[in-house]
Amino acid sequence: MSGKFYCMTMRMNIDCNGCYQRIRRALLHMQDLESHLIDRKQHRVSVCGAFVPRDVAIKLRKRTNRRVEILEIKEVDAGGGGDPPSEGGGQQR
Repeated sequence: MSGKFYCMTMRMNIDCNGCYQRIRRALLHMQDLESHLIDRKQHRVSVCGAFVPRDVAIKLRKRTNRRVEILEIKEVDAGGGGDPPSEGGGQQR
């Protein structure tokens, strides 16, 4: 497993609800992914997590039988340790 945290954007054909469900199911079964976003109108799938980008694209291709085109890969610094505390906080009554 890779220690680096990546956010990757891919282009895939999402023609119908069945295609969407197949892609979603494949992403949910991948252990290395922290989060994913499927944009039907733009035909884009974004995933974030500690994974090898090429391996995720290959797995997605095999599981969905759809062409996968990697558009962008960003390496994110995972050393932050979470979200910073919100400034101002919520209203207390």
